Amino acid sequence: MRPVIRVYLYDENGERFFGEGPLRLLHAVEETGSLRSAAAYTKALHLLRRAEKVLGFAFTRRTIGGRGGGGSVLTDEAKEFMQRYESYRDECVRADKERFARYFADEK
Repeated sequence: MRPVIRVYLYDENGERFFGEGPLRLLHAVEETGSLRSAAAYTKALHLLRRAEKVLGFAFTRRTIGGRGGGGSVLTDEAKEFMQRYESYRDECVRADKERFARYFADEK
């Protein structure tokens, strides 16, 4: 059985402020055009707001209308952050898979 690799970002106090949940939320906002319809999980929304505070930029901006009602769109900073986070996550996963293979090569 392979381990599940989860990547989280932590603030200077060692508290988690961003991970896969908020990332899924950002993708849902991008797809639906609405923070309200995308924010099914209050905890993920809370983590997203905390990440905005720690990083110093907004992830969404309100627009009039929107596909899901209450339109919101991702800011340019949020789109760039998503790309950087996903690249970082993918690199962590690759490194952990290589490390796992070194120690547990005989495991199936």
